[in-house]
Amino acid sequence: MPARYLVIVNPASRNGATGRRWRQVEAKLRDALGSLEVEQTRGPRDAERIAREAVRAGVERLVVAGGDGTTSEVASGLLAADLASYAQVGVLPLGTGGDLARVLELPRDLGAAIEGLARGNTRRIDAGRITFLGNDGKQQTQFFLNVASFGISGLVAQLVNRAPKALGGTLSFLIGTLRGIARYRPQDVMVRIDGRVVHRGPVVLAAAANGRYFGGGMQIAPDARPDDAQLDLVLVEGVGKLALLSRFPPIYRGRHLADPAVSVHRGVLIEADAAPGEVWLEVDGEPLGSLPATIELLPGALTLFGMPA
Repeated sequence: MPARYLVIVNPASRNGATGRRWRQVEAKLRDALGSLEVEQTRGPRDAERIAREAVRAGVERLVVAGGDGTTSEVASGLLAADLASYAQVGVLPLGTGGDLARVLELPRDLGAAIEGLARGNTRRIDAGRITFLGNDGKQQTQFFLNVASFGISGLVAQLVNRAPKALGGTLSFLIGTLRGIARYRPQDVMVRIDGRVVHRGPVVLAAAANGRYFGGGMQIAPDARPDDAQLDLVLVEGVGKLALLSRFPPIYRGRHLADPAVSVHRGVLIEADAAPGEVWLEVDGEPLGSLPATIELLPGALTLFGMPA
């Protein structure tokens, strides 16, 4: 019989801090959860393979020890193989941004997060599926739990992932955002939601949000909920660099929706068309490719455990 829990560890998360502290974290997990197995990822998208193989072998609870990108990979592994109904996923937030933990209101304190996993409270949430142009020029599909976005956020995700993250998630993304503003050039995009055209022209940022936060604590979609069977599309039209710089502080507080350059739309199917390879995108904090892209909501797709009561 397999152990009740399999812990999928991304040792590279938070600039390698997860790998360096893993022995201490594992000891606390074993004290709280009992029998468990551990497997460490070896590279990008390896968590997808590990999750698939574990559930096919009979594991019913997966604990993700890493960042939002690793959790997104685990969800992709299960959803792409139609295995999500056979297992529950727990989140031990050890990554840089921590936005999914904010969305789910998980404690950032390690001991409290492990106690939550031991209690095992469950919550069923929606997921998203995005089909896009990969960096290899071929069409790819990825699933996500929090936010898929394009525009300046795609550039920022690239900059953050290439840079050291010793300053923590919020500062890492803030510095990446400032660097992104200096370099970004808005590109023309046509955006449709549920078949209706909602934008034609330059786009600075468009976020298809299942959850409220992205970018290390920016409250991009204050009204988004991960279990309401809707995506909140928050779209920022093309503006100059100084105007863009002034718009980012209100985003952290979720006070940007009244801005005339910002529009919000809700639906289940988003299509974004642009010149191939010109507009970058990110999925749960990971830079993956570019437009054109199609984003679809999958209601109630995944069951999480370790949730607040």
